[in-house]
Amino acid sequence: MSRKLPLPEFERSSSSFNFFAALHLWLVSLFLSPGLLHAQSGRVYYPGPTDEWESRRPADVGMNAKSLQKAVEFAMANEVRGPRDLRQAILSSFEPGNTIVGPTKDRGGPAGMIVKNGYIVAEWGDTRRVDMTFSVTKSYLSTVAGLTLDAGSIRDVQDKVGNYVRDGTFASEHNSKITWHHLLNQSSDWSGTLWDKPDWADRPPKGETPEQWKQRPLKEPGTSFKYNDVRANVLAYSLLWVWRRPLPVILKEKIMDPIGASSTWQWHGYENSWATIDGVKMQSVSGGGHWGGGMFISTRDQARFGYLFLRNGKWKDKQLISEEWIKMLRTPSEANPTYGYMWWLNRSPARVPGWSESVFTAVGFGGNYVAVDQDRDLLVVIRWLEPSKMGDFFQMVSDAVTP
Repeated sequence: MSRKLPLPEFERSSSSFNFFAALHLWLVSLFLSPGLLHAQSGRVYYPGPTDEWESRRPADVGMNAKSLQKAVEFAMANEVRGPRDLRQAILSSFEPGNTIVGPTKDRGGPAGMIVKNGYIVAEWGDTRRVDMTFSVTKSYLSTVAGLTLDAGSIRDVQDKVGNYVRDGTFASEHNSKITWHHLLNQSSDWSGTLWDKPDWADRPPKGETPEQWKQRPLKEPGTSFKYNDVRANVLAYSLLWVWRRPLPVILKEKIMDPIGASSTWQWHGYENSWATIDGVKMQSVSGGGHWGGGMFISTRDQARFGYLFLRNGKWKDKQLISEEWIKMLRTPSEANPTYGYMWWLNRSPARVPGWSESVFTAVGFGGNYVAVDQDRDLLVVIRWLEPSKMGDFFQMVSDAVTP
């Protein structure tokens, strides 16, 4: 797609050589691709609200159309195994005796978007369908934590959470040591029960009984990584106490509305995850979908969220979340160098093969990915791709980016 540029004005004193040289450059510019114009002018494209998002041919933004189509066809042909009834999928995928306490929804089929230089170059499946996104929710939760730090309501991530939440959640000798940093990188080893779910209920070690896990020695906060929805929910609950307003309201006002997201997304908690703060009863949301709940969102809205991070927290002329926070969430944690602040980092072993270590991803059960590559100005949102095929898919997308 060509873009016409206005003919430059020339001073009467210009030589005929300068005139024809400039005319030549103008004529060449008529055939420059939008991708080249983007790169040369430094202009950054941002989509308009809801469905206003421009597309480009892959070749116009430095991608190989045939290679890209191969990746799309691969994603469509490799739907995640398991039932589309996600209630059934949850009950069969985690530990025995699991009980669902939050809403669930039957999922759709494979869907996704690939965005290069800000423009859609590939889109497949029903990208407007709202689906559960499981642990991708954690990256939304992390974003609210970043907003809290930006607002000064949390002074420092190294502050102890118990200095902000004084209801007993962090009263024990062990829990009193936990900082925001520990909750964000999932190294807190917080011990307790929240919303009737004990910390050990989520992904307990195989072969151990609940009684054995209850008696386990607690690990010093910051020394051991454990992916755990209960502790993610503790972070959500703690942020609720700091904001004293429901977290979905904060996310909507400060992120989702400014980036032009639709009104179809919802962030759920559990049927019993209610707290009364300042006399007002409000729900504490879930940081995942292990027991139901979490973020329900369309592929297109998820792409807008990812695009904000591709642009380093800036949307048009507004810095919605600080560049400092983007840097912090991409810093490898001490307990797990492949994990930052609820975003996965592409350190060895790479979660996104063929992509650089600078890439960071939001990841959820069932083959849900939001992959951000700032170096190549590339964003990929993928839904319901068989996880064992994820490496092949991302390698195909990488191969489609021409040198």
